[in-house]
Amino acid sequence: MRGSPQVPCYFIFGDSLVDNGNNNRLSSLAKANYLPNGIDFPNGPTGRFSNGKTTVDVIAQLLGFDNYIPPYWMASGRQILGGVNYASAATGIRDRPDSNCHGISKCIYSIGLGSNDYLNNYFMSLYYSSSTQYTPEQFADVLIQEYTQQLQIGCSPNELDQNSPNGRTCVKRINAANRMFNDKLKGLVDQFNNTNSDAKFYINAYGIFQDITSNPSTSGLKVANAGCCEAGRKNGQITCFPAQTPCPNRKEYLFWDVFHPTEAAYMIVGRRAYSAQVFR
Repeated sequence: MRGSPQVPCYFIFGDSLVDNGNNNRLSSLAKANYLPNGIDFPNGPTGRFSNGKTTVDVIAQLLGFDNYIPPYWMASGRQILGGVNYASAATGIRDRPDSNCHGISKCIYSIGLGSNDYLNNYFMSLYYSSSTQYTPEQFADVLIQEYTQQLQIGCSPNELDQNSPNGRTCVKRINAANRMFNDKLKGLVDQFNNTNSDAKFYINAYGIFQDITSNPSTSGLKVANAGCCEAGRKNGQITCFPAQTPCPNRKEYLFWDVFHPTEAAYMIVGRRAYSAQVFR
């Protein structure tokens, strides 16, 4: 018989990296509730942008929760007190509805936003003016004003295909911009920890993912510059094409499609995040 989870509740905010089905009922093309997404998940496609579990699913299991944290639209009654996943694919820091959230002490909160502000805004100059309005440092300052967490995105297959000079080398200008943002985020985290004695902010997901992309073989991964399934852009969202057959050796791939990691990669990030002691 399993004991109680290590924390009373787990709340999740973010974009498609941690969305577990909230977009399924929205009038949005940013959805993943179809095969081959979820091909390795116990009940098949759920809306997760991966072949299986995501980082927050792994963390929830390690924390001792009996079930995965439910998406917002499925949670009800006292179930909500144990945690809810509010993540929504295509969400960004600057372009999202305002919301107020009153937390419960001793709970854990995952916040994973920022990728879309860069990939589908700042570095899409044909459609958005942010890159002409702000320098990379100014844009990082704008994003930092609304606390968030960022992953390395200049090494994703999508960016390698569109912006890498040889299709293999990570895009330096994108990673440099995100590194600038992440460095400023560390300062913000230190500030929060110094002014909130009853809270602890931590875990540098950017650093964890950077380690994996730089040395995938050390994590048992063999393919880091291509996705496991064929994918394409759908109004700014990068997803697998429906009903295709993905690669059979999914545990060897870092990326599921051209942007989102595989379950194998999420397992590595989730385990390292769970065992992390401080934001480094």
